[in-house]
Amino acid sequence: MNSLLEFLSLSDPNVRMVVWGTTLLGASAGLVGVFTLLRKRALLGDAVAHSILPGVCLAFLVGHSKAPYVLLLGALVAGWLSLLSIDFLVRRTKLKADSVIGLVLSVFFGLGIWLLTSIQQSGVASQSGLDKFLFGKAASITSQDVSMFGWVVLAVVVILLLFYKGFKVLAFDEDYARAIGMPVRLLEFLLSTITVLSIAVGIQAVGVVLMASLLIAPAAAARFWTDRLSVMLLLAVGMGILAAWAGAFISFTAPSMPTGPWIVLALAALTVFSMLWAPRRGVLGRWLRQWRYARKIALENVKCIEDLVPTGRLDLKRRICRHRRKIRLFK
Repeated sequence: MNSLLEFLSLSDPNVRMVVWGTTLLGASAGLVGVFTLLRKRALLGDAVAHSILPGVCLAFLVGHSKAPYVLLLGALVAGWLSLLSIDFLVRRTKLKADSVIGLVLSVFFGLGIWLLTSIQQSGVASQSGLDKFLFGKAASITSQDVSMFGWVVLAVVVILLLFYKGFKVLAFDEDYARAIGMPVRLLEFLLSTITVLSIAVGIQAVGVVLMASLLIAPAAAARFWTDRLSVMLLLAVGMGILAAWAGAFISFTAPSMPTGPWIVLALAALTVFSMLWAPRRGVLGRWLRQWRYARKIALENVKCIEDLVPTGRLDLKRRICRHRRKIRLFK
């Protein structure tokens, strides 16, 4: 209990930076992940996350700095190049989308690993810490990083509010959006941009390997609870923030535990819980609802049979009453 109160007080500056940083990352990933999930482009998040690594390395080599905004610019350029490459290959070749995504992911990630290895072997003193983008290290989040995360989240929220109706139509029926004259290319550009931004800032906490989980898991868990987009966005943000606090708390109580992987595990637990217990879409919830319907039908059938039994047949009446009592025992 003392550890929980100390954690919630956020008196430790390092804990405060980690909590606020991962909270902002969870919120931005939850917002963007909803549209990625609804458009059936979950694998694109994984491809962009892996493709960002060479952009981070090239930004370091060109700028000779690990300033967050410099690395973010390199990550944004690399992420956009990966999306353009995927779109070009899907349109111009006979390869399927999943094959193209796997191809682009492996090429960009291989290039990033080669650049990262070259930088580490170059002996440059300032290269220390670049490998955190591979597996993530939330404990290294600074106040400057939190400020950058805040601006990214603000940009994501503003764009979503301004183009909410367009994104909503695009997510559910792209052909209809084209038919009614919506600027589909502009909407796709904006949605891709905020997706790349969210992934670029998120890899610092969970790394390129686990970033796809941070992007998709909150949206997948929220989808079990509602059919309304606005509610789904709020639930995804809430689950992303809840998982961020859970991961930070576990890392706080056990310093040897990394924050990023525990955030992903918390999201996995929320997704499994939603999959099982969501009232309408959950496995157990659906089973319970079907069982209640079957019981209701059985009681109604017994009542109908009882009404058809002649008045003088008391033995049948008693048998039907016993049967009804047995059914009600499972209420």
